[in-house]
Amino acid sequence: MSRIGKKIVTMPSGVTVKIDGQTVMAKGPKGELAYNVHPIIKIVKNDDGLLLTAGNPEDRKEKEIWGTNRQMVNNIIIGVSAGYRRELEINGVGYKAEIKDQVLILHVGYSHAVRFDLPQGITGKVEKNVITLDGIDKQLLGETSARIRKIRKPEPYKGKGIKYMEEIIKRKAGKQVKGAEGK
Repeated sequence: MSRIGKKIVTMPSGVTVKIDGQTVMAKGPKGELAYNVHPIIKIVKNDDGLLLTAGNPEDRKEKEIWGTNRQMVNNIIIGVSAGYRRELEINGVGYKAEIKDQVLILHVGYSHAVRFDLPQGITGKVEKNVITLDGIDKQLLGETSARIRKIRKPEPYKGKGIKYMEEIIKRKAGKQVKGAEGK
């Protein structure tokens, strides 16, 4: 049995869920999302929430699919009710960012400004050296923040670059100069 798959997906107040075959559609105060559940998974809606079950819960492949699909359904329900937020920090002398008309403009040490178009459904704001991204789709938000981080990854010597707020950069020591002892 999948430990994650057997949990019931609870529905917060203000969220309506509609099941159409293998498609779960959730609508809430933040918006609406849909997810197509794998064909081997069965969806049952009851008073407590949504219960997903696998055809053969002892088969390893089906357990993996079961847990993943349950979590994806849970993510869309949380997304339409509360939404998701991801914060990125810019470190470096002269590094800055700004947002104009859904376009993130980054000045991160290149000879030119890097323009990054935010996808539809993702909103952003910049305060000092922190980029805050908001959205209802967890997968799209994670992918967008990873692509922004990839523009200038943090380097291990001075820590310059774009990093996640909770990320810890392991620092390396610089070059060691040998003394005149060996002569």
